[in-house]
Amino acid sequence: MKTKKVVLRSCCQTREVLEKKDLIRVVRTPNGEVLVDTVGKVNGRGAYLKRDEAVVLAAKKSKALDKKLEVSVPDSVYDCILEVIHGQDTK
Repeated sequence: MKTKKVVLRSCCQTREVLEKKDLIRVVRTPNGEVLVDTVGKVNGRGAYLKRDEAVVLAAKKSKALDKKLEVSVPDSVYDCILEVIHGQDTK
């Protein structure tokens, strides 16, 4: 039986290389909209953040996503990321 390949990505804030399931993908779509991609299939330029509240707040302060996605990321996106993290913790 064939074993599944583990997909690795790096967090744009901490630079840690982690499994894709341990990260949250944020995407800038071709029309410039910034979204939190929970399924990992939205078209556009993506950046990954570790599923940790402290990392998300540090990325917001340092504007790591702004630099990676080359667009100004609104605060509502960071709020949505935190909701995804807290929603996952309760499951």
